[in-house]
Amino acid sequence: MTPASSNPATSPAPGPSNGTLIRWLFGLAWRYRVRCLTVLGLQIVLLVLGLFGLNFTGIGIDFLRHKVQGTPLSEGLLPASFLEHGKTETVLLVLGGCILLFALLRSVLNYLHSITVNLLVQQNLVVHLRGEVYEKLQRLSFRFFDANTTGSIITRVTGDVQAVRMFVDQVLIPSVIMLISLTVYIIYMSRLSIPLTFACLATTPVLAVLSAWFSRHIQPRYAENRTLVETLVQHLSETIQGIGVVKAFGREQENRERFVAANRAILAQQRNVFWQVSLYSPAVGFLTRLNMMALLGYGGWLVVQNKLALGSGMIVFAGLLDQFSGQVNNVANIVNSVQQSLIGARRVYEILSAPVEVKSAPGALHSVRLRGGVRFERVSFAYDGIDPVLHDVDLEVAPGQCVAILGATGAGKSVLMSLVPRFYDPTRGRVLIDGHDVRNLDLETLRRAIGIVFQESFLFSNSVAANIAFGHPEATREQIEKAARIAAAHEFIQALPKGYDTVLGESGSNLSGGQRQRLAIARAVLLEPPILLLDDPTAAIDSQTEHEIFEALDRAISGRTTFIVAHRLSTLRRADLVIVMDDGRIVQRGTHEELMRVPGPYRHVASLQLVDAATLGDETPAAPGNGGGA
Repeated sequence: MTPASSNPATSPAPGPSNGTLIRWLFGLAWRYRVRCLTVLGLQIVLLVLGLFGLNFTGIGIDFLRHKVQGTPLSEGLLPASFLEHGKTETVLLVLGGCILLFALLRSVLNYLHSITVNLLVQQNLVVHLRGEVYEKLQRLSFRFFDANTTGSIITRVTGDVQAVRMFVDQVLIPSVIMLISLTVYIIYMSRLSIPLTFACLATTPVLAVLSAWFSRHIQPRYAENRTLVETLVQHLSETIQGIGVVKAFGREQENRERFVAANRAILAQQRNVFWQVSLYSPAVGFLTRLNMMALLGYGGWLVVQNKLALGSGMIVFAGLLDQFSGQVNNVANIVNSVQQSLIGARRVYEILSAPVEVKSAPGALHSVRLRGGVRFERVSFAYDGIDPVLHDVDLEVAPGQCVAILGATGAGKSVLMSLVPRFYDPTRGRVLIDGHDVRNLDLETLRRAIGIVFQESFLFSNSVAANIAFGHPEATREQIEKAARIAAAHEFIQALPKGYDTVLGESGSNLSGGQRQRLAIARAVLLEPPILLLDDPTAAIDSQTEHEIFEALDRAISGRTTFIVAHRLSTLRRADLVIVMDDGRIVQRGTHEELMRVPGPYRHVASLQLVDAATLGDETPAAPGNGGGA
């Protein structure tokens, strides 16, 4: 009933601009501003403590030089009188104690900083953002899932969300810290010597140009990496889901080779990115080393000329310049992280900003009690809005009426039924239930009034009882068992190791196809809805089980409007109305008896089945106890 394969490829809409993404990322960070400010506060305190430690180191060197060479002392964090007249041991002990105290404080604050960052990004931002993405996926229409592969969606919820958090802990916070640090370092260095500061920072404009070029150059590489990873995940997902087909056709070796090729493509692409980043980082480091050469040359000359103190002047300047260079070297990591976070943000933002095409209208009806009268009024539908797969369908079904839909693959059967619960909305025309346009009904109210059995029965890795009660988790065990009996599932469930408490494997892999289908029917019947949509529910069931199920379903269908996609005469004969679809149009309608009396596609299909049944009857004696039908 979700014919994704029928959806033609459409041209992807242009993605959000970098400006839009950056504004969204800043908005995301603003939600966690308290923790972000806490991290910044800790970093500022660490910066101040580092400056204090460096200053005391410079004072110590000047003090020792004063004691050895008699050079004058300058005022600093400690009074010159204390340094001049204090005992050498006392002064050195105070200086060493202060340096050790600042180091201990920095160690404690670094620990708190790490904890705070982890709480911010891993226990808050990532968890909440992943939850938002998952919640949005639940509300998006089938059109979104038709257009995106499983691998792409899984990668966005996992890896891309992690890439988004990099903007906070590896771009935004480090950038602010870098700007504050560089500003403080420049002011401090300028106080020591303005000419020396200009000489040592002469390479900064070159660094800015280099960073801008690298940023534009590397972003497409990260986008390519995401595409390659998606391809790998999609191949892995398909292989696991289709492992039976792979083994049946002996394609294990070919699948391994495809996986290895996809894996190597990622490796080669990552190596390319790695080498470019590896070249960029040393280039930035080389430019900062040129600054140190300027300090040794020009700064050394100033010390020799007694225009700059050795300890509190050149040594402190060297420490500041080294920390300045460390922050500048961090530009390479920030630029690299920016590109990764933008690629991840673009893919996550596409989900969060995707329009919810099917949703409850303002003022939608909530408390209406539906009886099940369904009418299609000149309904047309196209996945892309251009090429219709349904053409001007007019159909009225009275409450309690059973309608069988027959047609070849691609005729529009499943699409027609998918419009009733609003998996899609018509491109033109409207669908009404009891005279209400389904678009004016509350979506949850509408869907809880419809029981659905898909062509491929999907079961969750949970207990049998939980699967049956999926649409009504508060159902009692009595209600669950009643639904199972209606679907002829009670007996095989009782035979399971833990009965209704047996936990199913992934997608119900420890059950047969017929058993899975019967659980799906029980799940739909449990809701006791006024409308049932059955997408060929007997396709995976043997004739005897089919007879048992329909014998029970006759009671469930009674009084309920039922749409059933069917190809077997045993199913078609049970319907009050049969419609035959071809190329998105209703080409025949009537009861089985009426359609058998007129030439057309229905009689042709029915005749083929009758001929096959007659041939089988001639060749094989009829088994006693078999129900009639085809």
